[in-house]
Amino acid sequence: MGKGKDTGGKKVSPLAPSRFATLPPLAGVRLATVAAGIRYAQRTDVLLAVFAPGTQVAGVFTKSRTCSAPVVWCRDKLKGGNARALVVNSGNANAFTGKVGQDGVREIADSAAAIVGCKPGDVFMASTGVIGEPLPTKKITNVLAGLVENTAAGHWRAAAEAIMTTDTYPKLVTAQAMIDGTKVTINGIAKGSGMIAPDMATMLSFVFTDAALPASVLQELLSAGVGPSFNSITVDSDTSTSDTLLLFATGKGARHTEITKASDKKLNEFRRALDKVLLDLALMVVKDGEGAQKLIRVDVSGAENNAAAKRIALSIANSPLVKTAIAGADANWGRVVMAVGKAGEAADRDKLKISFGGQVVAEKGQRAAKYNENLATKAVSGRDVEIGVELGLGKGEARVWTCDLTHDYIDINGSYRS
Repeated sequence: MGKGKDTGGKKVSPLAPSRFATLPPLAGVRLATVAAGIRYAQRTDVLLAVFAPGTQVAGVFTKSRTCSAPVVWCRDKLKGGNARALVVNSGNANAFTGKVGQDGVREIADSAAAIVGCKPGDVFMASTGVIGEPLPTKKITNVLAGLVENTAAGHWRAAAEAIMTTDTYPKLVTAQAMIDGTKVTINGIAKGSGMIAPDMATMLSFVFTDAALPASVLQELLSAGVGPSFNSITVDSDTSTSDTLLLFATGKGARHTEITKASDKKLNEFRRALDKVLLDLALMVVKDGEGAQKLIRVDVSGAENNAAAKRIALSIANSPLVKTAIAGADANWGRVVMAVGKAGEAADRDKLKISFGGQVVAEKGQRAAKYNENLATKAVSGRDVEIGVELGLGKGEARVWTCDLTHDYIDINGSYRS
């Protein structure tokens, strides 16, 4: 139990962090992982988290109309606001699996509830992996009792590894914040590498805090924090069936002032810390984009409104032509012009300004007067690339992140099921 996942010899993304965060134990959370053989032999593929009584939960999920059975379950059970367990598996998405998939979710919830000692509705689930193949439910229920016996407070790295699929590295973040003079901790893990697009970004992420916050407050904080983080990244424009982000608050840390509203100023530091955890996890996901060699930040300003700016930014970030140009270190600003124009939002050719890094490459309806090919090429040649677009029409602005598109993306996805 708790054995690290075998990455199968995959090359680790060059954008991976040089060091992984060491997450501290969190009061009210115990974790265990196991290799259950769901898809691959001897790879950890089941995670169990057990929470202290009274733990509150909030969540946001995919907007896919073909969402997975666990997503349907979690959306419904979220109404209760209480959580005692989380069961996550990799290797199989339990999506497009019909009644069998729904029955499997119920069977896992019943089994976990009986072992933990709670209601099935207090068990939350997520699955990631291949779509359309029946989930081998028994392989999960058969290991739950052993997992409970092996739960411990410090298995965060193993937990992050157990939920990986095509990821090349585990994603972990921790932060601390003060609530009215009392220190609380936030720990987060995530998985995601391909099929990444907003609403939600295609991934699984689980965030935990020892703060004592009601579900209603958690939900408001999470719903606000996901916009500029997980809903502002894209790898390939494809939204998954399984996107799940859950936030758990155990209330078992140091006692702090009672909080009943998300707008309470005593939450300001906690809100900033939570938002940073969400953004850091989201950026780890896009930096691990399948085949990624470069992180691309797209900033759009001067749009008619923020929503228009976001659509234009995503049009640029999702363009295969833009992404392949960056992969080849080609300062082809014409592709950005194309992506702005196809977004369907207001744009004026003669007011448009485009920059790569600090280099203005196009303005006033044509190539910039001081355009320098060498400097522009240098701006798109490093690991971090910045694309700026100023529309000159209003005050709308947005920032999104993506990665370049390389041949490795084809290699990974062309052999995903083989």
